[in-house]
Amino acid sequence: MTMTSPTDALARFEAALDDAKTADDAYKALGELVDVTVGARLFTIMTVDMQMMLARRAYSSDPVNYPASGTKEITMNRWFDHVHGKGQTFVANTLAEIDEVFPDAALIGQLGCGSVVNLPVTREGALVATMNILHAEQHYTPERVAFCNAHLSGPAHRTVARAEALGG
Repeated sequence: MTMTSPTDALARFEAALDDAKTADDAYKALGELVDVTVGARLFTIMTVDMQMMLARRAYSSDPVNYPASGTKEITMNRWFDHVHGKGQTFVANTLAEIDEVFPDAALIGQLGCGSVVNLPVTREGALVATMNILHAEQHYTPERVAFCNAHLSGPAHRTVARAEALGG
């Protein structure tokens, strides 16, 4: 994490979001904000269609291992209950915890990741996307998670809305 000042990082993010010409530009601006504030080895945005029960990776900082394409069925598990049902941020700080809810835990581990924060993005009370940030095991301390909830939720919501407006 190369954080200088959260205020400066947020100002750079807002300028980049305003300048975004594509959905990828918007998501990249959010990914950079996340990286300089709480750190991320992998950053993705998943949009969800709750009527169809489908999720789509709209953006990935690692398009080789996690391409932004296709859809997958939403799995009803404790992660779903926590993020969708309760609208709460999901945190797992070990690969074993990740393996309990995500079928791709082996790949996550191969990428050097062992902790995850999934922050819900809602509109009118409905889940429309998740911001997913991954790093080494135990990286997402209570302080970093609190920062995500307090300072990254708003930017995530604005980014998803901007990306949609840009056709993404």
